[in-house]
Amino acid sequence: MLFNNLLWFGFILADLCLATLTYRFFGKFGLYAIIVASVITANIQVLKTVQLFGLVATLGNVLYASIFFATDILSEVYGKKAARRGVWLGFIGMALMTVWMQIGLQFIPDASDFAQGALSTIFGLMPRIAAGSMVAYLLSQHHDVFAFHFWKNKTKGRLLWLRNCASTMVSQAIDTVIFCTIALWGVFDTNTWLQILATTYFLKWIIAVIDTPFIYLAKSFSPTVVTKESDIKLVESE
Repeated sequence: MLFNNLLWFGFILADLCLATLTYRFFGKFGLYAIIVASVITANIQVLKTVQLFGLVATLGNVLYASIFFATDILSEVYGKKAARRGVWLGFIGMALMTVWMQIGLQFIPDASDFAQGALSTIFGLMPRIAAGSMVAYLLSQHHDVFAFHFWKNKTKGRLLWLRNCASTMVSQAIDTVIFCTIALWGVFDTNTWLQILATTYFLKWIIAVIDTPFIYLAKSFSPTVVTKESDIKLVESE
């Protein structure tokens, strides 16, 4: 559907623009907020399937890809420690939301209530979605931080586009396979599941390419950039 395709690209640009502006005005704390908000919202949106480019896809891929954007900026500007802190904040946010919503669903609704059915439909699947998401999230994000700095050391701090794309694309492959297997296997028929697996990774791959100019823009806002781990104290107070 042409409308969905155009809306998807518009969503990418809006999300990256907002993430970049949030970083511009709030620094690394803005990136932490982006990570937590994106993790939670992406795991709700992923329950909705749509047609993109003639294939079945789940929503959530835009927001989830923006998490890699945020952790890559944290890695580039503030170092591994700050990036890993962002990863764990996202994990805690998702875990808390899952627990809180499961408790909320146990309350007996009043006769006037109209939301219980909708909430049960969405958040009744959340434990499985959350389990797949959190396992995939932790493994892929920690790999992303490791790979980003691996390529940064190999290129001696040059070729930001290379370490952004190389670390993100491999990490997203790890994330996609683990998440789709744990969270979605058996929920859809095999053909649909394979389409979701392929489109999820392909769409995240496109976003990794699109976000590269935004990485350079965000870096230009940073007064100091970590070039080696011993420099972290110089930017930790930013």
